[in-house]
Amino acid sequence: QVQLVESGGGLVQAGGSLRLSCAASGRTFSTYTMAWFRQAPGKEREFVASVASISGGGSSTYYAESVKGRFTISRDYAKNTMYLQMNTLEPDDTAVYYCAAERTGSRAVVASYRSWGQGTQVTVSS
Repeated sequence: QVQLVESGGGLVQAGGSLRLSCAASGRTFSTYTMAWFRQAPGKEREFVASVASISGGGSSTYYAESVKGRFTISRDYAKNTMYLQMNTLEPDDTAVYYCAAERTGSRAVVASYRSWGQGTQVTVSS
């Protein structure tokens, strides 16, 4: 089992930036792919971005179209921490952001991940 703890959420004006962090502990060897999802009030949880290790020490990233070019996902393997740099934030980015790990299926599907953090609230004012 992997324990995940998010931090870094808050209130920001449209056009501003925030950086989210997700610290992983426990069975970290199984965190091959990690991801960010978000859930706005009254909506289903949706995929934001994922990062996976690749041979040679690099990372492969994948983004939802709605955040491509504005958000950057990264991972510090030494610290077992994943980040989400969010720039040019929009009111539609308002949601609770969750990190996920232990992927068993498609990287952009909620049901593919076994471990989840408790979430961190991001609110973007217009």
